[in-house]
Amino acid sequence: MKNKDLSARLLAITGTVLVWIPLLAPVVFSIFRLARGAENFMIDYLMPAELFLSVLLGGGILLGLSFWVRLQKQIIGWSLAAAVILLVLSQVVAVITGLASGATEPTGIEWALVVAMLAGYILAVMALGVGGIFMIRDLYRRKN
Repeated sequence: MKNKDLSARLLAITGTVLVWIPLLAPVVFSIFRLARGAENFMIDYLMPAELFLSVLLGGGILLGLSFWVRLQKQIIGWSLAAAVILLVLSQVVAVITGLASGATEPTGIEWALVVAMLAGYILAVMALGVGGIFMIRDLYRRKN
């Protein structure tokens, strides 16, 4: 039983870190940029989408673990599903409207829709990361 608890904790920490990396990386890189003497704070808001594989791998670990230890299944499952769906839909809309190829200027309702879905994706990844933190908390409370 002790090995299962240790394995579950390690998997929960690994999955949570993998989910948070795409959210924290743009902030860290922007802080480094400021430290090197940049005049303003600029953040790459597309980086969480670019690092989707980290979210998918970490979310998959958390989802499998949530069913194994029967903790936080709903928040992890729904937020992972929302993240995948919103990112795929934002890409589909960008391709269909011509935003992805540059044929359409990034203005208007098409641009707003893609940016809104990207923002929803980022919020879903945040919810997934919070679910991972809750799982870690619950796994450590189980010990006591």
